[in-house]
Amino acid sequence: MVYLIALSYLGFRGYKQTKNVNDYLLGGRQIHPFVMAVSYGATFISSSAIVGFGGMAANFGMGLIWLTVLNMLAGVIIAFIFFGRRTRKYGHQLDAHTFPEFLGKRFNSKAIQIFAGAVIFIAMPLYAAVVLKGGAVFIEEIFEIDYNIALLIFTLVIAAYVIGGGLKGVMYTDALQGTIMFASMIFLLIWTYKVIGMGFSEANLHLTEMASMVPEKLQAIGHRGWTSMPEGGSPWWYILVTSLVMGVGIGVLAQPQLVVRFMTVKSDRELNRAVLIGTVFILATTGVIFTVGAVSNIFFMQTEGKIATAVIPDVDKIIPYYINAAMPGWFSAVFMLTILSASMSTLSSQFHAMGSSIGRDVVAASKRNVNTTLFIRLGVAVSIIISYIICYSLSMGIIARGTAIFFGICAATFLPAYFCSLYWKRTTRQAALWSMIAGFSTGLFALVFMHKSESAVLGIAKAIFGREVLIAKMPWPVLDPMVIALPVSIIVIIAVTLLSKKQKSTV
Repeated sequence: MVYLIALSYLGFRGYKQTKNVNDYLLGGRQIHPFVMAVSYGATFISSSAIVGFGGMAANFGMGLIWLTVLNMLAGVIIAFIFFGRRTRKYGHQLDAHTFPEFLGKRFNSKAIQIFAGAVIFIAMPLYAAVVLKGGAVFIEEIFEIDYNIALLIFTLVIAAYVIGGGLKGVMYTDALQGTIMFASMIFLLIWTYKVIGMGFSEANLHLTEMASMVPEKLQAIGHRGWTSMPEGGSPWWYILVTSLVMGVGIGVLAQPQLVVRFMTVKSDRELNRAVLIGTVFILATTGVIFTVGAVSNIFFMQTEGKIATAVIPDVDKIIPYYINAAMPGWFSAVFMLTILSASMSTLSSQFHAMGSSIGRDVVAASKRNVNTTLFIRLGVAVSIIISYIICYSLSMGIIARGTAIFFGICAATFLPAYFCSLYWKRTTRQAALWSMIAGFSTGLFALVFMHKSESAVLGIAKAIFGREVLIAKMPWPVLDPMVIALPVSIIVIIAVTLLSKKQKSTV
């Protein structure tokens, strides 16, 4: 109740301070660096990172720590220093309020703004749905209530302060939620080693000695234990490296809900101060949960004589089960707030981004004299309903994969155009638009016809070509779509720019 009251107060404060579209979309460009950094981190680290990727760490092991390294390097240091500064500067010059509007004004193209907004509104509900599921699954496990009730309550609470409070309400609540996440993760790490009765080095050695307990079917595809990277070139290696590590680690650079954070501060000084805060936050959240996920195998062996995935086959439920079984009773309640914080901070930003995309970047960009704030709020409401409905069609173990899919789509669609908008003034609007179209369509094609995890489930390739994937030879069935689509997008933007007539830059 205290937590909900605090969120209500912060959401109401954001609502009272939201007087116009600029306040609703960018918080008036006057956000404090601490609030911005923690909001960025809390938006980035969702329940999919804690519940989904934590469960994946129990399956894949310490190799997932490379995602933490890439998250800190690309997601914070490179993002803030090499992307953030110019995004803030050009965003102010162009008076851009959303990521699609930034790209559209940079290339002087309404088509780019509308296409980018449409992609976000179409693709992001999958990511939002897996984050919703992560929070609802944890509430279901801790309170022992029906999943449907947990999902409904969870969704309604987030909807209340996102629709009303705009970005200020979102970022104020993010700061509170990020602080709860940070403190809980530190305790979780310390107590994990306490409960298994080992120090860090001893636990790693013990986990190494457990390599023979890896299921035979996983050994056959490259799993060599929880403290070793998978066998190079094996299917397990491609899944870990291209989908989980690269897909999320590179895709973070072109996340619309994160990019807009750079435009909420008034100077580079605030961005510089936020780098250290953001880096420490990512280390203390993803680094901890990936470690705990791997080490949980020791706990389950000690208590139930089985590895984590043998006790709980659904990797999305390993972390909630582990928290309930291994942590003090009071911490289960506190960690529930951590999961709620992680989910709500990400979801509020996702819903805000989707509502902004459809309300400002599609509707307002297509028509004149419309009530932009009203359409954005309607867009937020519609995006919440769509994400809520998608939740009911999600399969087991989808949380981490769904996150990787969306991050990969963003990288392939937006990253080349976004990078060139900052560093290559020669880039033409035709090149940017065709690059985005090529990246999105290639990624979608690879997802439907080439990447087995999705193509086999969708069944479209089977229905048309009589086989689950177009190319069965390794590594194509396990190669993440982003690895195929991003190079295509890069080649297109370079080639079309060089073949196009030089245009006057807007910055």
